[in-house]
Amino acid sequence: MRQRLTETQKYDIIAAKDKSYDGVFFVGVLTTAIFCRPGCPARIPNPENCRYYDTAAQALKAGYRACKKCHPASHNAQDAPLVKRLIALVEDDPAKVWREGDLKAIGIDPSTARRQFKRRFDMSFTAYARARRLTLGLKTLAEGGDMIEAQLASGYESESGFRKAFGDAFGQTSGDALYVDWIDTPHGPMIAVASAKALFLLEFTDRVKLDRQMRRVAKKNCVNILPGRTLIHDQITDELKHYFSGDLTEFKTPLALTGTDFQKATWQALLRIPYGQTQSYAQLAETVGNPKSFRAVANSNANNGLALIVPCHRVIAKDGTLGGYAGGLDRKQKLLDMEREG
Repeated sequence: MRQRLTETQKYDIIAAKDKSYDGVFFVGVLTTAIFCRPGCPARIPNPENCRYYDTAAQALKAGYRACKKCHPASHNAQDAPLVKRLIALVEDDPAKVWREGDLKAIGIDPSTARRQFKRRFDMSFTAYARARRLTLGLKTLAEGGDMIEAQLASGYESESGFRKAFGDAFGQTSGDALYVDWIDTPHGPMIAVASAKALFLLEFTDRVKLDRQMRRVAKKNCVNILPGRTLIHDQITDELKHYFSGDLTEFKTPLALTGTDFQKATWQALLRIPYGQTQSYAQLAETVGNPKSFRAVANSNANNGLALIVPCHRVIAKDGTLGGYAGGLDRKQKLLDMEREG
């Protein structure tokens, strides 16, 4: 019986493409959302992008899809041909809603498929297919698509069905990973990324380069971002409701700032701008302690990743015009008007 391997030892095995460890553990790659066997012939990932799992089921449930080169999901399984075929069917058309009639039409007995998939992964074939569809919807939102696009990408005919399936599949979570869910607001839907203890990202779904923001948070914190909801999501949802009702002027949700020391200093300065007031980029640079750094301040302002809470919408140009806003100038003006009227 092999001794328990450290992550360093596991990476060395992957780098050596040692097939003798195939089935002993599996590696998920953050940048591709794919999981592999240690001996996979594909390009070797960077160590900071690797996450390790004892079973293929754990990797599947963490949101990774099986590699098409090394087929980790069917390794050493007596029922490998059917399991491999079922996974291939999903990956060839991730948005398809699989029903018993569809399986029968291609010569697969639904009960056999359910039994073999369940035995291999401790989850049903339909549950796996549903999770993959929901991941497509999440990806659509992260890339700036609207709710209808996300719903259609996931193969759901109604928004309510999409939301219910999302909740049923991922539920309330309290682990150490980061989880993403969306929040409806009067100014458009927002995506919230949080752990069980803090909020890492809050952005409007149509924000420019939202997918890049999510990847940055995942990489800097060395975690996966998975569909799910924590108590932090509940807290920020409630606070946003009161903010847009004019009943809240200061957010209390715990924050986790992901950035450089300069960026964090800029964001802390933003947090000190009072509700209903504005500052120019030049004034913000002076607050940070470097009056000549207004361009760097503007860049940090645009990339804070915590819209509304870290109030980058309260920073305007020196001449009084709005300046820039990743969430759109029309929304920025409405937010400022709302706060001034409140």
